[in-house]
Amino acid sequence: MAAQQSQGIQTLLEAEKEAAKTVQQARQYRVQRLKDARTEATKEIEEYKKAKEAEFKDFEASHAGVIQSTQSSVDGETEVKLQEITDHYNSNKEKVVKKLLDRVVLVQPELHRNLKKFGQ
Repeated sequence: MAAQQSQGIQTLLEAEKEAAKTVQQARQYRVQRLKDARTEATKEIEEYKKAKEAEFKDFEASHAGVIQSTQSSVDGETEVKLQEITDHYNSNKEKVVKKLLDRVVLVQPELHRNLKKFGQ
């Protein structure tokens, strides 16, 4: 009977070792699958990124003429506005300087309005 119990315990221990090996193999398999999935995801991300960059460059190339023509029209409008401002400045600078000098030089001395109220 003791030999049979010993044999049963030995069988259980072997089964436990076999189960531990199976669990360890499953863990290793899972870790390897996660690594493979990450690698595959990284590759897919890089391919997607390259595809989007190529798509953007194509879009940019197809719209380059539009951008240049728009830029040239904006530059032309800017030159016109700048010339208008310069002409306006040149035509009015003498008047502005005269008004400023008149205000600074021709001072009318009078009491401050608060002092006038206090003195009344």
